[in-house]
Amino acid sequence: MEQEQNFLTLNDHLCFSIYACSRAILRLYRPYLDELKLTYPQYLVLVVLWEYEQSTVKQLGELLELDSGTLTPMLKRMEAAGLLKRSRDTKDERVIIVKITDEGKSLQEKALCIPQSLMDSTGMTTEEVNALNSAVKKLSKLVNE
Repeated sequence: MEQEQNFLTLNDHLCFSIYACSRAILRLYRPYLDELKLTYPQYLVLVVLWEYEQSTVKQLGELLELDSGTLTPMLKRMEAAGLLKRSRDTKDERVIIVKITDEGKSLQEKALCIPQSLMDSTGMTTEEVNALNSAVKKLSKLVNE
């Protein structure tokens, strides 16, 4: 009976802990992203494009776990801001290719400090952060199977 009561407390809900942690981390990102005039999802799009320089909309959606209804308007805003360019694939016009622009690339230099600054803000060691990241990725994989 006591175990059932513990399950009902807010602090015993894993989902709430992850949710609260996510919100706290996003608050840490806010000053850095405000300086870059980016939202967190826009930052993630740029992180992918900094790594690959180009991607299809479908690949971006899969990597970022975003549906096209969310991704397409965001990409349009980012294109209007000059951060990326969208074009149709010459071999298959249904496929939209997203390429980073020089302006988008220029933000990478300003964003280089973000991951380390956030890690420093947590007070956790690199090993602790890596272990937590691995555990969260494992959980995500398990619940998505």
